[in-house]
Amino acid sequence: MKTERYTPARPDIPELRWINRLAYLMDSQFRLPGTRFRFGLDPLINLFPIAGDMAGFLVSAGLMLAMARKGASNKLVVLMSLNILLDATIGAIPVIGQIFDFFFKANNRNIRLMNEHYLENKHQGSGKGIIIWTLIILFLILALLIYLLWKVGAWLTGLIF
Repeated sequence: MKTERYTPARPDIPELRWINRLAYLMDSQFRLPGTRFRFGLDPLINLFPIAGDMAGFLVSAGLMLAMARKGASNKLVVLMSLNILLDATIGAIPVIGQIFDFFFKANNRNIRLMNEHYLENKHQGSGKGIIIWTLIILFLILALLIYLLWKVGAWLTGLIF
C-alpha cells in the first residue's frame, strides 16, 4: 500500500509553520526501521479507545480551522472536513480502524490540499457540489443498508417459521 507523502505547507507564511510541524508530528514523525513507511502520533493515540479517537479528531479539526482562518476557500474546507470525517469514522472501528489510521493520513492530505489551493490555485469555490454528492452517496449507502437489513430479517424469519 502506498503511504501518503508529507509535503510542507506554504513555508513562506510564518503563521502556518506550526501547522506543518503538528501535521508532521501527527502523521509522519516516525519511520519504521528498514523501510520507508512513516507514521505519527495519530495512530498511536488512537489505540486508546474513544479518548484517542477524540484527541486525534480534535487536533485535525483544529489544524483545519487554522488553515481556514488563513484564507482557505469553502471548497477546500469541505474537502479537508471529508478527510477528517473519514479518518475519524473508520478510525473508530475496533481493530480495522487502528490499522486504517497507520495508512490514511488525513493531516498530510489536508496539507497537500492546502498547497494545491495556494500554489496551484485549485479547489476554489463554494463546495456545495461536493456536499450534495456526499449526501447522495450517504443516502444510497443508507438505502442499501436498510435493504440488506430487510433481506436478513426476512431470511431469519424464514428460518424461525
